[in-house]
Amino acid sequence: MGSEPIGPFWVHYKGLFDFDAIYAAVVDWAKNYGYFWHESLYKHKVPYVTGAEQALRWNMDKEVTEYIRYEISVSVDLFELTELEVEVDGKKKMLSNGHMKMKISSTLVWDWQKRLAKAGWLGRKLGKYYEKVWSKELSSIYGDTLWYRTVNLQQMVKKVLDLQTKKHTYKRYLGEN
Repeated sequence: MGSEPIGPFWVHYKGLFDFDAIYAAVVDWAKNYGYFWHESLYKHKVPYVTGAEQALRWNMDKEVTEYIRYEISVSVDLFELTELEVEVDGKKKMLSNGHMKMKISSTLVWDWQKRLAKAGWLGRKLGKYYEKVWSKELSSIYGDTLWYRTVNLQQMVKKVLDLQTKKHTYKRYLGEN
């Protein structure tokens, strides 16, 4: 069984945000792209004077073929977290205030069912040969797709946090005025 790590990609945020919206958006993103989503860790520390601390770990995986699987891991760390009631569009809503650090990393896994490893010494030799010969092709086809999916997840979280810029950084390079 081989693997290729991709990332990590980061999202840092400090201020007022809707954590429930981020949570729902990540779960919806996983469902829309056919990933199995589960929460492997939820840790809430007793609040300090400045606020609470939370640590969350979300894992997503998708069986692409009988040989290839995508795994995405999201680590969310929240510091100085407090809850505030804010009026949004005439309705009262609970929002979070604090520091958020999110790490999104992914892994391209080969032979995730370990079929070649279970096939004895000949299977292991064939598996190593297959990975050696086809690793660049597997990486360029499946690895690129997973890289873009991971970046897409990061950009979606940034959009929920309203961290997207209105103008492109390289506007002159693209011929924009």
